[in-house]
Amino acid sequence: MSEKTSYQQLQPEERLTIASLHLQGSSMRAMARILGRSPGTISRELMRNSSSVGYTSVPAAALCSARRSASRPRAKLCPQSVCWRIVLTLLEWKWSPQQISGTLKRMYPTDSNQHVSHETIYTAIYAQPRGELRRQLIACLRHGHSTRMPRARGTDRRGQIPDMVSIHVRPPEIEDRLLPGHWEGDFI
Repeated sequence: MSEKTSYQQLQPEERLTIASLHLQGSSMRAMARILGRSPGTISRELMRNSSSVGYTSVPAAALCSARRSASRPRAKLCPQSVCWRIVLTLLEWKWSPQQISGTLKRMYPTDSNQHVSHETIYTAIYAQPRGELRRQLIACLRHGHSTRMPRARGTDRRGQIPDMVSIHVRPPEIEDRLLPGHWEGDFI
């Protein structure tokens, strides 16, 4: 089996070293040896983050940061969105996340950017940092649990009758069917 590889982003000091070594004309393998990195890392860094004037550390860091932020989609329920304000209002009215999700789909049938699943609403509530807003939002939920419980915890208790007795354990006088209660409902 192969070992698990861990990766670490290039630090500003390393980018500064790459820029100075690149100006001196060092090879990529020499830069990699000095920094203790793979030559492929240095090659990708120079290829991706070089501008028309060459490679400099500050613009390279800005390009890398812009690429990272663009790679992640914006959250549907960010605090600045109109959808979040609607969700907050409906939570204050004691609506469940399922009701809110369905209402948003009916309010905006053609705008899928305004559609939010109930799981997204729960995630947005529980992702809030600890504080008064988080407590208020959790208090708006019907159960008001401080943490989200996974559905798989414990055993599944749906559809189980408490103290249920099997039909095979019934008394033998039921087979005689002398009382009306021993008959099936279709025959009475």
